[in-house]
Amino acid sequence: MREYLVIFEPANDGGWGAYAPDLPGLGVVGDTREDAEQLIREGIALHIAGLREDGLPIPEPTTFAERISVAA
Repeated sequence: MREYLVIFEPANDGGWGAYAPDLPGLGVVGDTREDAEQLIREGIALHIAGLREDGLPIPEPTTFAERISVAA
């Protein structure tokens, strides 16, 4: 099992976007954060299945995130 970092971003229209930086070309948009989470989970599974079907390597998860505090 692999764990990929997923970035969630609120959209201007109230919806949510999500993408996995280690899986280029994969991005989703949902009406809610929960929708976006479900869609990105499904998208990751489909993306990896497509790579396998095409005989392409599955990217290793290498991206990480860290919150950094700054005086603003």
